[in-house]
Amino acid sequence: MEIRLLLVDDHDVVRTGLKAFLETQPEMVVVGEARNGEEALQKAGELRPHIVLMDITMPEMDGLEATRRLKALLPECLVLALTVHEDKQYLMEMLAAGASGYITKQAAADELIAGIHAVAAGNVYLQPALARWLLEDYQRLARQAGIQPHAHSEEGGQEVIGLETLSARERQVLELVAQGLNNQQIGEKLILSHKTVARHRERIMSKLKMHSRTELVKFAIRTGLVSLD
Repeated sequence: MEIRLLLVDDHDVVRTGLKAFLETQPEMVVVGEARNGEEALQKAGELRPHIVLMDITMPEMDGLEATRRLKALLPECLVLALTVHEDKQYLMEMLAAGASGYITKQAAADELIAGIHAVAAGNVYLQPALARWLLEDYQRLARQAGIQPHAHSEEGGQEVIGLETLSARERQVLELVAQGLNNQQIGEKLILSHKTVARHRERIMSKLKMHSRTELVKFAIRTGLVSLD
């Protein structure tokens, strides 16, 4: 399926570089560009992109306000934040505004492609290095609610679909994913190629019937693979 993209960034050089890179990717087509939030709303209405790659800090109308208005006007249009801000507050505000993902401009190219595909498939995507913020918040809320790290089924045992379905290597990969490491970082720790790590992650998600990093993080906490302490 063709993925139609709208690039929103106030720097011409950034948009030009992004467009050149993204149009080398199969199924991806850049249908338009905008310099600020106001232009983004206008272009989105005219061009009907599937995904808007949205910068945050822009003149006239920033990415936060543009995302709020865009989701109100065109709820089917998806937003993936692409920003210089590695900042928890911006992340939470963009997600609250309706964004389906958040990636910094310091991310590797393969992370951007993975993010676009994930959002296009209807999932939420967070740059792996930023997933730790969700983990920290989940841990804090769990401690406040008195939630124990091990979950139980109705029969009183551990989850029916649980860690026992994973190999030892898959458990290692899952633990590092839950800690916020990306494929390259996991590969360096386990002395594996990033492609091998990616295959392990695909098998983990298939076995656990999960579709996002957030689900994997929550599972790792519930089963005690990642400690709440």
